[in-house]
Amino acid sequence: MLSEFKAFIMKGNVMDLAIGVIIGGAFGAIVSSLVDDVLMPIIGAVFGGADFSNYFAPLAGGVTASSLDAAREQGAVLAYGSFITAVVNFLIIGFIIFLLVRAVNNMMKSEEEAAPAAPPAQEVLLGEIRDLLKK
Repeated sequence: MLSEFKAFIMKGNVMDLAIGVIIGGAFGAIVSSLVDDVLMPIIGAVFGGADFSNYFAPLAGGVTASSLDAAREQGAVLAYGSFITAVVNFLIIGFIIFLLVRAVNNMMKSEEEAAPAAPPAQEVLLGEIRDLLKK
């Protein structure tokens, strides 16, 4: 059973997936920082200094706090500002992945167009036989 597990874990697909998850996590942290630290403050400044991270709607009667963290301690809140930030995060990641897939597809097309397909070995042999028969 140990040898089967070793064979499974060393397959290329498993290793590729592990690397993809690790890089995806790191990329997600970069995009989160971009959204939280760069884009959302700019968007907030455009909308009159609004801080989206503190936008919430109280769901419980006793919530009177003005910050999200304090409001969560007082009761249930609907943190729609955090949701807006997550949506912006998702859209940025989705757009970057779209650009990457598009670039890879364009490279694949250009490689296919640049290198003409070699004829099958059978056709090459038949062509050689034809040429020999002509001589």
